[in-house]
Formats: sequence, structure tokens, C-alpha cells
Amino acid sequence: MKPGPIAAFFDFDKTLVEVESGRMAFRWLWDRRTIIPGYMVKVIAASLLYKTRIIPEDRFIRVLLTFYRGRRLEEFQQGAEGFYREYLQPYLAPAIVSRLNFHRKEGHLLVLVSGSLRYILEPAARDLGFHEILSTDLEQGSDGILTGRPVGSVCVGEEKSVRTLALAREGGLNLEASYAYGNNHPDIPLLELVGHPHAVEPTSTLEKVARKKGWPIIRYR
Repeated sequence: MKPGPIAAFFDFDKTLVEVESGRMAFRWLWDRRTIIPGYMVKVIAASLLYKTRIIPEDRFIRVLLTFYRGRRLEEFQQGAEGFYREYLQPYLAPAIVSRLNFHRKEGHLLVLVSGSLRYILEPAARDLGFHEILSTDLEQGSDGILTGRPVGSVCVGEEKSVRTLALAREGGLNLEASYAYGNNHPDIPLLELVGHPHAVEPTSTLEKVARKKGWPIIRYR
């Protein structure tokens, strides 16, 4: 039986870029004066609950997404390219981009796997040559207005592995020969799916797991 294609799966926030794209997106929106103070108070409160692990990551992201309720996706897509160039591209992690270039030269399928929103990721995916994006998508009503909810599940934790497995089945990917890069403990289910997992500037929890399992640890530079 002929082995399937090899893929390289990259997390985005704090992995491919040294910052959190959601945080930078809200800075961008704040600079454009589209965020009201009341919403920021809600986000700060939810952030504290998330950092102390009182609420999980997917619930925190759902709080963030309420900002989009009643708006149209097009108004954000129009500025996404400029946002990427100004707020994210300067923070691309050199060592991880180098790994990305290695996989491109090897002819591997490049997959961006992130809890971030698709419209935020698309300019980066085009710039860096990704073939696939697995991400969180914004739900639209029949009138084209955003509901402030995601389509299905937020793409974090176990959901990353669910979508990765679906893509692997669809494309006949050889996961045992594939690679994955993540920075945080919710990325562990994704990392465990492939034969070549890598921890990037890992959190303390992920670093302990990586050292126990013998996974390579990579720094941004």
C-alpha cells in the first residue's frame, strides 16, 4: 500500500507568531474606535477567569465573539490584509518560519490549525503558502448578519484533533510521518496525532509533557 502524503500542522498564536492574534485584533479594532468600553470590561473579566482556569478556552473565545453580533463579515475582511501586515507579520517567529520553509521544500501539505478566526488567518495563510486552514468560523444568519457565535465548535483543544483527523481521512494523509507544532497544553491532542510533534516556546505544562515524551522543544529564535 502506497504511503499517503505527509503534512505539517502549525498552531498560529504564540507558535507561528510570537503574539496572540485575537489580542492584536482587538487592539486593531480599538485603534479604529469600533470597540465600546463595556465590551472591554466583559473581555477583561473573562480573560481573568480563563487565565485562572475557571472557564475553558472555548468559552473564553465565545465571549470574545459576541463583539461581532449584528455586524457583517465583509467590514472585517476588507481590513484583514492591512491588519496582518501591520500587527502580525512583524511578529512572525523566525525559527518557526524556517521550519515552515523546510516543509514547503519537502513538498509537505501545510496546514494552519488555530482557534483564531478565519478572516484573521487568511492573509497569513496566503503570505506563507499554507494549503489548508482549520479555524474558528463566524456564524452568519440568513440575512448575512453575524450572530456573534461560531459555526459549530471553536477550533481549540480536542476540536483541533477532530478536524485534523477528518482532513487526514479525506486526503489519505500519513499522520505517522507528519509533523505538528504547538505551544500550549490544549495543543497536546493535536501533537499526539502525529509521528513528529514539536513544542514551540511551550508553556510549563506542555514543556513537562514534551520532556517526558521526548518531543523536540523549539524556541522562536
